[in-house]
Amino acid sequence: MSQVDELFAERVAALKPAPCDHPAAVLRELYDAQLGSRHADLAARWLQSKGLGFYTIGSAGHEGNAAVAAALRPTDPALLHYRSGAFYLARAAQHRSPDGIRDILLGVAAATTEPIAGGRHKVFGRHDLAIIPQTSTIASHLPRAMGVAFSIARAAKLGVPSPWPADAVVVTSFGDASANHSTATGAINAALHASYQGLPMPLLLVCEDNGIGISVRTPEGWIKQAYGQRPGLRYFDADGTDLGATLTMATEAATFVRRNHRPAFLRLRTVRLMGHAGSDVEAAYRTPAELLAEEELDPLLGTARLLMGSGCTPDEVVELYENKRAEVMRIAREVAGLPQLESAAAVAAPLRYPDAATVAKALPGHHVEQGGPLTLSQSINRALADVLASYPEAMVFGEDVGRKGGVYGVTRGLQKTFGAARVFDTLLDEQSILGLGLGAGVSGLLPIPEVQYLAYLHNAEDQLRGEAASLKFFSQGQYSNPMVLRIAGYGYQKGFGGHFHNDDAIGVLRDIPGIVIASPSRPDDAAAMLHTCAAAARSDGTVCVFLEPIALYHRRDLLEDGDDRWLAEYPAAHVPIGKARTYGDGDRLTIVTFGNGVPMSLRVADRLPGVRVVDLRWLAPLPVEDLLREATATGRVLVADETRRSGGVSEGVLAALIDAGYAGRLARVSSEDSFVPLGDAARQVLLSEQTIESAARKLLAD
Repeated sequence: MSQVDELFAERVAALKPAPCDHPAAVLRELYDAQLGSRHADLAARWLQSKGLGFYTIGSAGHEGNAAVAAALRPTDPALLHYRSGAFYLARAAQHRSPDGIRDILLGVAAATTEPIAGGRHKVFGRHDLAIIPQTSTIASHLPRAMGVAFSIARAAKLGVPSPWPADAVVVTSFGDASANHSTATGAINAALHASYQGLPMPLLLVCEDNGIGISVRTPEGWIKQAYGQRPGLRYFDADGTDLGATLTMATEAATFVRRNHRPAFLRLRTVRLMGHAGSDVEAAYRTPAELLAEEELDPLLGTARLLMGSGCTPDEVVELYENKRAEVMRIAREVAGLPQLESAAAVAAPLRYPDAATVAKALPGHHVEQGGPLTLSQSINRALADVLASYPEAMVFGEDVGRKGGVYGVTRGLQKTFGAARVFDTLLDEQSILGLGLGAGVSGLLPIPEVQYLAYLHNAEDQLRGEAASLKFFSQGQYSNPMVLRIAGYGYQKGFGGHFHNDDAIGVLRDIPGIVIASPSRPDDAAAMLHTCAAAARSDGTVCVFLEPIALYHRRDLLEDGDDRWLAEYPAAHVPIGKARTYGDGDRLTIVTFGNGVPMSLRVADRLPGVRVVDLRWLAPLPVEDLLREATATGRVLVADETRRSGGVSEGVLAALIDAGYAGRLARVSSEDSFVPLGDAARQVLLSEQTIESAARKLLAD
């Protein structure tokens, strides 16, 4: 680190001027952004040395990305990776904002006054700069970037207001190591897949190639080999250590994307100076000769040559460098020791659940007439139609949801009624489906994506955990991604099954802070809860996961064949988030359950007098108040949980009751810690009605 800084003046003195086609004033402005980024990196390490800074992943060597900002409009949405200091400062300068450096250092100091995350993390983001904050280190923000690019034209087509101009270019940056991640390759493939079909996809992918990922080298020429010949992807290459060349090529790339509404890939050759982060000891895996060679390619030296070619003296170049040091260090001293978040409530404030009254005011209307009692599938279908009719920005999409109407017919007829722009099929890639939803949510749309089976979510779950749930958290609610994710799940399918179509693992969802998990069982609850989820997403930017029990989609009967007691009329009211439903008023035992467990438990209760059944309906947040009331009413609680014994819902229910002070009897039955096998063997591991009844009788006998 010290050589890059301490030898700067000496190295400038040895430079030869170089010509540049760009005006000297432009060079000066971008050099100022580059200098601010460099000295912010140095100040971050100084703050850390004093125990007052908490983030040292820097942008040194990547300052050429200031030219990418200059090639774009200040209203173009940007989703950046963690070496984007110069881009951020150049974008701030475009907005005539003097606070860019302070923003960065407030983030380093975890200060509550930092404008985007409020001390929760060091991110590059600011609402008025059209920079959507990203915390990704492995390109997991690329699916969202693809979704934003798709949604610009789609919002215009639907006549829905969007925060982005109609001719905007979406820019997203990432490293050469991250370019190999499945999330990046999937997002780029999805962008090309859409563009191939003629859909507008104004996406500029910027790969800042410094040749190394922490300590692992990227093979020379690999990025060009992987992306340079990709059909449908226009490829640009620039030397990121040469500001003038980078500005020329970035302008050409941005112009191509804006004119053609097609994706482009810009590789910037960069270097990594001062290591991966402050704790990184590069001498452990790089030779002194390699480090020296990279230092001589310092992009600040490259810009110094251009400035000298435009009339600056070496002393003036160094003076600019030192003046910026003084400015940045002054700001660093000002932010050092500023207040940080001091309570759990303050930290988690952006993760609060939506206000019930606000949700109630935003509920969709009833537009579709359909007489008679409905199955679960029919009720969800009608609720989706009401949402689409009420909210012009709503879109339903996923695999097979369009012309086919879904594998189980849940979306049947919606495309015909509302058109292919609002109900459409996607490619087979759950990461891209969720990324499309995340991009649509920040672009003025209300996405209702479908993941065809619960087991298929697991290869894309980080789009919920690391991207969807974290956006409000890291932007203090300035950005949100409203979404209602529908997932067909749980077990008990007959004649069709196995692990991938009968999955009862939802622990990964219950672990995500801030998301709402709806798990309806009855047809009327399903429609009412879907209305609630859509209203919460629309009014509060809530991320909702709507779990639909496959085995109950077409169920009609409850106690005996032909009784039609599992059909229900379409509801007139909604179900507030976190409110359970109680069946019966038995005073001897409370069975707490959800999903497929509800009809099983109701049949057990029909045979055992004195039993009431509580359908949780919401798995996050749990209906603790209702739980405690119904548990206290009998003094005996049996949790019937169709998810697994370890990491299942019953663990959370029991803990919630104990934490709330419940002192009565407790027991639980659940499915086994196993994948669901094919055929009748599934009965050996899934929760059964007989198991529930045996446990209930035991509790009643005690």
